[in-house]
Amino acid sequence: MTARIAGIGAALPPAHRQGDLWDEVFRWHFSRSRVAQRIFTASEVRSRHTATAPSELRTVANWSTGDRMRRYGEAAPPLALEAARAALDAAVTDPAETGLLIVASCTGYGTPGLDIALADGLPLAPDSRRLFVGHTGCHAALPALATAADYVAAHGRPALVLCIELTSLHVQPASHDPEQMVTHALFGDAAAAVVLRPDTAPGLRVVDVAARTDTTRSDHMTWDITDLGFRMGLAPEVPDALESQVGPLVKDLLSRNGMDLSDVAAWAVHPGGPRILDAVEDGLGLPPEALATSRTVLAEHGNCSSPTVLLVLDSLLHAGAATGPTVALAFGPGLTLYAALLDPA
Repeated sequence: MTARIAGIGAALPPAHRQGDLWDEVFRWHFSRSRVAQRIFTASEVRSRHTATAPSELRTVANWSTGDRMRRYGEAAPPLALEAARAALDAAVTDPAETGLLIVASCTGYGTPGLDIALADGLPLAPDSRRLFVGHTGCHAALPALATAADYVAAHGRPALVLCIELTSLHVQPASHDPEQMVTHALFGDAAAAVVLRPDTAPGLRVVDVAARTDTTRSDHMTWDITDLGFRMGLAPEVPDALESQVGPLVKDLLSRNGMDLSDVAAWAVHPGGPRILDAVEDGLGLPPEALATSRTVLAEHGNCSSPTVLLVLDSLLHAGAATGPTVALAFGPGLTLYAALLDPA
């Protein structure tokens, strides 16, 4: 028995134009820096969703980590429930059928956490298993998907994966650090959920999942807890590192399943930023149109960390583009790359 993706759902807080966020918040945050303005323009992000209103974004940098976690506890459960219910509806699955719930988030913590809020709000059956995946970063959706698929294959019960990030709660104190300018130009908030059912259901089958970690570059992408929220470190060498690693990862995944790059019908690539997508294109030798959906998601939503690859996959499915073997890719601290091979057959 294998698992299939039977439904995907998303929930997004209010959207704001990138230009408005610059004018109302970050122009002043970065002291009208021309470098910051160029970085915001080059981000290729047109709009982003934030659970924190622009009027509050101007003050978040001064909030303590405790204040940010309290706001996460208020804002995250409604979004998580909305995304989970949408995915369950799309999969025509009753919450009580769900045998496993996996919640992935790196932007907020508390106990009892989101898994308990979902178990109560959906509601799940009392015997449903729960697993929380924390502080894993942008690639968390794919190891969560792999774990859920293994559970479905072993137990024959549906599983629900929920990824939610409220990155707007982690605006950092003003600085002249270009890494912080890039981070604040890219990231947005979102929740996305996916339901997996046994192979008898329609949908993309989870064929195989592969990982590749380059520990020699573990300092290239960091997510540190400070007294003023979580601070991201994003080295400029990350795209080059990904370009060198993505080819071996994907080619090994495909070859061990009797395929090569020419067999892939669609690519669901986490849009970490325009340079990340360029690196994937170059590392795999893909034509520009292969990652068009990822670029559209980046433009419309920004980089939402762990939910983003699910937003890309959902867009591909709605467009009818995932008609054959599909590869999902996401990247995170470690330096870690994950790839999932999906197939409607």
